[in-house]
Amino acid sequence: MQENWQFLLKEVITSPIELLAELGLKENLLPDAQRSANLFHLRVPRGFVARMQKGNPNDPLLRQILPIGEEGIITPGFTQDPLDEKSANPIPGLLHKYHGRVLLTLSGACAINCRYCFRRHFPYQKNNPGGRTWEIILNYIIADKSITEVIFSGGDPLIANDSYLANCITDLATISHLKTLRFHSRLPIVLPQRITHALMTVLTSTRLQPIMVVHCNHANELDVSVATAIDVLRQKKIMVLNQSVLLKGVNDSIETLINLSQRLFEFGILPYYLHLLDKVQGAAHFAVSEDKAKILVNAMRKKLAGYLVPRLVKEKAGEKSKLAVF
Repeated sequence: MQENWQFLLKEVITSPIELLAELGLKENLLPDAQRSANLFHLRVPRGFVARMQKGNPNDPLLRQILPIGEEGIITPGFTQDPLDEKSANPIPGLLHKYHGRVLLTLSGACAINCRYCFRRHFPYQKNNPGGRTWEIILNYIIADKSITEVIFSGGDPLIANDSYLANCITDLATISHLKTLRFHSRLPIVLPQRITHALMTVLTSTRLQPIMVVHCNHANELDVSVATAIDVLRQKKIMVLNQSVLLKGVNDSIETLINLSQRLFEFGILPYYLHLLDKVQGAAHFAVSEDKAKILVNAMRKKLAGYLVPRLVKEKAGEKSKLAVF
């Protein structure tokens, strides 16, 4: 892809004033947007904003990233660490919640700040896996031969530059019991220019099998630039899966979910997970009930081939895997 992703990353919109002006939205949205952005910063790539409908404050892409007043409401049952990740964080930068795999938070940064992010309060400043800590992480993985997969997450792991990723992957490939390297990234969707041929060389340069899990919640997120990025991944035989979050006012209708699954498959992405919202403080206004979620997925099963129906799951603190809801 021709555009420089690092330049585009520097040019993201971080001002509520600029975002509202760009979309032709009324200034009465501004006070709440500024107040909530002070709690959790606004951050969105311009290419993603270009996919939004101008003048529509309820646009499903805008709703995912616009700070609103409801974020300041303290909701019972919603916490800053809904998955109790602090108890699964034995080494800075490493989370070990599930058997057979560990998650590394390579970066606390994202190209986009999704308002429902379950790590919006995560202490990334205390979870830097670099320097001496990286050696401790490698030794931790070496010592546990049950670990066969490393998941790069964050933040967003693809915020890291190619050189840093190459060094991490090369080190991990020396550990004989590791087989798979999984990337959880929003960048192929919101900043698809990141998916370069140089990055593909990095991801496929060792014996470890790479898997890309992207995050798309609505079919309108998928445009020509995303199709190009996914083609680059698939040309290198990298499996591409999608996980979505079920979000009120974004994708909580049968028509929207069916359209999303069909569009993903057209792009060469397999619908994988549909998550119930993690109960993070500041995101309660996105919550969809478990009963409604079951109705939606049941309706999808009646209208779609099985491979187009994502698994409805939720996470519960302390559990050793995601829990199937239906």
